[in-house]
Amino acid sequence: MPPCRSDDQHKPPAPGNHMSVQTHSAMREDFAAMLDESFGTSDMAEGSVVKGTVVAIEKDLAVIDVGLKTEGRVALKEFNGPGRDSALKVGDVVEVYLERIENALGEAVISRDKARREESWVKLEKSFEANEKVDGVIFNQVKGGFTVDLDGAVAFLPRSQVDIRPIRDVTPLMNVPQPFQILKMDRRRGNIVVSRRTVLEESRAEQRHEIVQNLEEGQVVDGVVKNITDYGAFVDLGGIDGLLHVTDIAWRRVNHPTELLTIGQQVKVKIIKINHETHRISLGMKQLQADPWLGIDAKYPLQAKFTGRVTNITDYGAFVELEPGIEGLIHVSEMSWTKKNVHPGKIVSTSQEVEVQILEVDPVKRRISLGLKQTLSNPWEDFADKHPNGSVVEGEVKNKTEFGLFIGLDGDVDGMVHLSDLDWNRPGEQVIDEFRKGDMVKAVVLDVDVEKERISLGIKQLAGDPFVDAGELKKNQVVTCEVIDVKEGGIDVKITGTDLTAFIRRGDLARDRADQRPERFAAGEKVDARVIQFDRKARKVQVSIKALEMAEEKEAIANYGSSDAGASLGDILGAALRARTEKR
Repeated sequence: MPPCRSDDQHKPPAPGNHMSVQTHSAMREDFAAMLDESFGTSDMAEGSVVKGTVVAIEKDLAVIDVGLKTEGRVALKEFNGPGRDSALKVGDVVEVYLERIENALGEAVISRDKARREESWVKLEKSFEANEKVDGVIFNQVKGGFTVDLDGAVAFLPRSQVDIRPIRDVTPLMNVPQPFQILKMDRRRGNIVVSRRTVLEESRAEQRHEIVQNLEEGQVVDGVVKNITDYGAFVDLGGIDGLLHVTDIAWRRVNHPTELLTIGQQVKVKIIKINHETHRISLGMKQLQADPWLGIDAKYPLQAKFTGRVTNITDYGAFVELEPGIEGLIHVSEMSWTKKNVHPGKIVSTSQEVEVQILEVDPVKRRISLGLKQTLSNPWEDFADKHPNGSVVEGEVKNKTEFGLFIGLDGDVDGMVHLSDLDWNRPGEQVIDEFRKGDMVKAVVLDVDVEKERISLGIKQLAGDPFVDAGELKKNQVVTCEVIDVKEGGIDVKITGTDLTAFIRRGDLARDRADQRPERFAAGEKVDARVIQFDRKARKVQVSIKALEMAEEKEAIANYGSSDAGASLGDILGAALRARTEKR
């Protein structure tokens, strides 16, 4: 073996030499061990919470020794916070968060806030899993809510979770330690959502349950009006609210609770109903007073008249207060004799004093039906007294319908002229066109039905009944007629000496077909005809020229010979015609 050279010990290891790599690795491990021994932090790691001692306080910084080669500095404000004010002094042992063992200045980078935050998250997660309440302080307002300090961890408090009812001023709640309920936690994102409302509701529920157990239905208690709505008032019974509905405030009609109640008012109420599951309590004030509906039948007999005050008007009628707590309804149909389809507000007004008549009383349903028109004279009765059947009246045409005319009469009532009562001889559909709305006309009273509120009138009756005035007119009688109108199918004629008119059809204009032409006649011309029908009851009259000619022919043949005796028909009819002329 060759001798060792002294300078070989100082040569660097050759690259790739295995023994040299091991030696290098050992040297690094020795250096790390020496460093750890120097720092004394073999159990410390960046990103962990460690304990340290305050060795000095410099202005607004605290110098803390955490057992490293150098100390770290922490701002004093990190030891204070919402709801806490810590007087830090030299020698105090505190926990801090070790961010870096050494920075560029050779100091340890530590934080009290992060240490408290780490510590708080651990505690908060346990509380969240156990559904326990946590203490915190509201210290700032942000969009949509507030920020809460949970001993280092910052949580979000939505505005809707601040209180059971919306509150305008949150100032009294700021910087005051109070309990919260954690609704949501996300450590990865650093989000915590808390609720103060949940804590209040739980506390309130416990109080409500205890209070409700001491209350009974029918019990009379004292309370304070806490809130008023359109439908009633909430009354504080000493830790629990009860609803006093607007219909239970008084026996009389109350349109709005503010008519009788004010917020803060002391009231005595009766417990009507308790729901032990929902803790809802129904209250009443009127139940403390005598029920005015007791004995209502004797107090308000049927057909009796009383004076009351209009309290409310609707589309279907008006309510009238007869006494406090007792109201009746005047239906729109019972408000006026003549004003139909009119809104009740055009007949009466609110607070108006009116006289009414009792029409019906229902104590079970607590209803009273009233009549206003019954206290006034019936215009149909008045009209019947002043205008008996057969009397002549005058009025304005108010309306035209397919079945007749409506005429306005005295007393603000209407009478109707049916189509059949417009004219004796012409159809009503034709005659009605001669009348206009607003025309003043005369008519005869035919009938008054007070119960049905109907008045029947007639215009044609003004001229008398031509069938009544026709005298002894009878069937087969020969009459003289005046031609009124010539039509294609015949002629209209008026029987002389009467007001009767008739229509002679084409087939009745002559015996011979060749002469059955309406154009042979002219208006104003007079012709003789024979009555072939006269029914006074059915009001029918019919005349015929043909029937007259045939009767005259038969009579002439009987009196002046026959065609078999050698005389011509012309001679016979000529003799008969001369004989008839001589009789005239």
